[in-house]
Amino acid sequence: MNGLGDRFRGFLPVVVDVETGGLNPRTDALLEIAAVLIEPDANGGVRPGESVALQVEPFPGANIAERALEITGIDPDHPLRPALPEKEALMRVFRPIRRAVREQGCNRAILVGHNAFFDLGFLNAAVDRSEIRRNPFHPFTSFDTATLAGVLLGQTVLARALEAAGIPQDPAAAHSAAYDAGVTAELFCLLVNRCEGIYRDTIGEFAGT
Repeated sequence: MNGLGDRFRGFLPVVVDVETGGLNPRTDALLEIAAVLIEPDANGGVRPGESVALQVEPFPGANIAERALEITGIDPDHPLRPALPEKEALMRVFRPIRRAVREQGCNRAILVGHNAFFDLGFLNAAVDRSEIRRNPFHPFTSFDTATLAGVLLGQTVLARALEAAGIPQDPAAAHSAAYDAGVTAELFCLLVNRCEGIYRDTIGEFAGT
């Protein structure tokens, strides 16, 4: 496999995780964003590739719930927090993704996330606020590792899915965008590779009909 252009209908999978100030992508702050690109491996499967993780300045007027900060441990006002404005953070995340889309022979990126609708909602809202015209991600299609893990491992909670998959965990690092994106990428690749033989057999079966 030289690229992923033919594997996911022209989509390049990119694992994204966000940490936020609440649950509403239109009113609540985006505080962290991390992305892990997926690339082909030498055995015809996939593996985690290049990654980027950034802290983000709350947009003007953004809501930040104390409960959200208790969960993530983020201090948005910490003087040493190296946060970037939303648009700059997004452009830094998008730059390697656009490059990988071209190099892998894909047409567009597709967001992979654990309960992906949440991450995609915050990503799309930030793109709209930043007036970015060239969003490399498909606006509504995504791959959800919660669904995949529920089908293949019988677990939908990320920590339990990682345990079932035999992926090492660091509970102290959970709820940081960089950590969650990294382990979600490992989980996604494991699940895809586990299904690769089924995928090839199914494609071959339909091609022969």
